[in-house]
Amino acid sequence: MKNAYDIIKRPVISEHSMDQIAQRKYTFEVALDANKIEIKQALEAVFGVKIERVNTMRVLGKIKKMGAHSGKRPDWKKAIVKLTADSKTIEIFEGMS
Repeated sequence: MKNAYDIIKRPVISEHSMDQIAQRKYTFEVALDANKIEIKQALEAVFGVKIERVNTMRVLGKIKKMGAHSGKRPDWKKAIVKLTADSKTIEIFEGMS
């Protein structure tokens, strides 16, 4: 079994993700091989919240050029979780919006 901290990598802080906090939606970068059930269980264990829904998407890495050479950034997975109405908020996002 995977550790919860192996599944959740970091929160995604962007203008769009900060706007979604009012709708009780939070965005995280998660492990590529994690499924929705594992993501839900990991977030509920780490933050002590109740999650209503988990949406996931794979983000393809960009091709970047450095002079005559080109490289590719790694692919990653993003999870947008919606909290239930009676759940508490996630503390790491407090004061950012």
